[in-house]
Amino acid sequence: MTITETTPNLTASPGSTTPVAGQAWTARLWGILAVLCVVMFLDGLDVSMVGVALPSIGTELGLDTTSLQWIINGYVLGFGGLLLLGGRTADLLGRRNVFLVALAVFAVASLVGGLVDNGTLLIVTRFVKGLAAAFTAPTAMSILTTTFKEGPARNRALSIFSVFGASGYSSGLILGGLLTSAGWRWTFLMPVPFAVATLVAAVVLIPRDRPADTGGHDIVGAVTLVAGMMLAVYTVVSAPARGWADPLTLGLFALAAVLLASFVLVEKRIAHPLVRLSILRVGAIVRANLSIIALFGSYLSFQFMVTIFLQSGLGWSPLKMAMALLPAGLIVAFGSPFVGRLVDRFGTPRMIIAALGSLSLGYLWFLFVGSDQPTYAVAILPSVILLGFGFTFGFTSIMAQATSGVDDSEQGLASGLVQTSMQVGAALVLALTTALVTAGSHTGAGTASFDQFRPGLILVTGVALLGLAITVWPLIRGRRYSAVPEASRA
Repeated sequence: MTITETTPNLTASPGSTTPVAGQAWTARLWGILAVLCVVMFLDGLDVSMVGVALPSIGTELGLDTTSLQWIINGYVLGFGGLLLLGGRTADLLGRRNVFLVALAVFAVASLVGGLVDNGTLLIVTRFVKGLAAAFTAPTAMSILTTTFKEGPARNRALSIFSVFGASGYSSGLILGGLLTSAGWRWTFLMPVPFAVATLVAAVVLIPRDRPADTGGHDIVGAVTLVAGMMLAVYTVVSAPARGWADPLTLGLFALAAVLLASFVLVEKRIAHPLVRLSILRVGAIVRANLSIIALFGSYLSFQFMVTIFLQSGLGWSPLKMAMALLPAGLIVAFGSPFVGRLVDRFGTPRMIIAALGSLSLGYLWFLFVGSDQPTYAVAILPSVILLGFGFTFGFTSIMAQATSGVDDSEQGLASGLVQTSMQVGAALVLALTTALVTAGSHTGAGTASFDQFRPGLILVTGVALLGLAITVWPLIRGRRYSAVPEASRA
């Protein structure tokens, strides 16, 4: 992998700058960052608002828990399935052009999602919206990482970027609770005017960039990857009802494995692969991708279970449930600006360890203290606080590690790769969690008692602990190695 120092695309002008580790931030530079942050805000807003609205959607459209998780996973799979193609497309066709087109599609899909009357059509619109986000997200990230120098300037920009994601998430919880009380459709329509306004600002502020001189689109790789991942998730979700040992279940798993293996073979042989597999030889990048799976996969699945448990199981209103989870979003929103400095001081591995350790403790606390009649201050609030700190420390640190040292020409690939891991990993963890939660339910609602959610809580705890172990092990091994005398090593 080519290791270079990323250079900014914008030049500074005297008298309108704020120096950040050698890079002057002009008013236009701040404007570009604001546009990218609003897109991040919309993504967080959309996920949290729809999550709050799930029980109401299920009641009105007659969807059970298994179907409801497809409203989340439809978006996540569309998002994760084409992220790599989105990042590569941005490198080849120009980041600005791809960003503008995808943001326009995102706005249209949001509008249509708020108007449909059928559960299947709603899931389809979520999938299309995820496809659009698959191009906006890596493009926004690559615009950011090619605009800000690697080091303190980029870490600061990533921290601000994360703040808006957290603000969108925390705002979405409150807005989701308020809007769901008026009608769940408003949670789909709310992002539309923001997306349109951001599109106009992006046209004005984001400078034109030159597409890559060489390259191509790996359509076969994209098709085999998306088909393999979607089939794997569908099989996991449908297996409890059909039976894990059912011939059709086993056949679908085998077909998914064949498709994913075909993707790997295609990437090895094609001239312009979707994923340059040699990038996976860099240990820090691989660990960053595994860490984001543990972080986001466990966090999204936990939110899914708690949302249904509090509203359908305990009868809480959407607004009450949103207020209960709000502290996590506030911690991320107010804590993220300081993470860049912490990364500069302690390094990304230690920050990721702190993040996954905090998440693991939060899940363990809720697992052992939670009950059918939980006390908020004792059973729920401590877990919410620990999860808030975990996400605060983890997201920025992992993104910084995943894109550090990557040449500008492959920032789209690196950004798309880590976000693909985040979305697809979350989809698989959520599918397994849903399968475990609904396995013992006769109604498929998954709301009988706290014990029904216990297997899912054990799963998300295990995922977080596994991610923690993967990050800790290289540091332990390095210390053991350094403790051996040089003569003995020789």
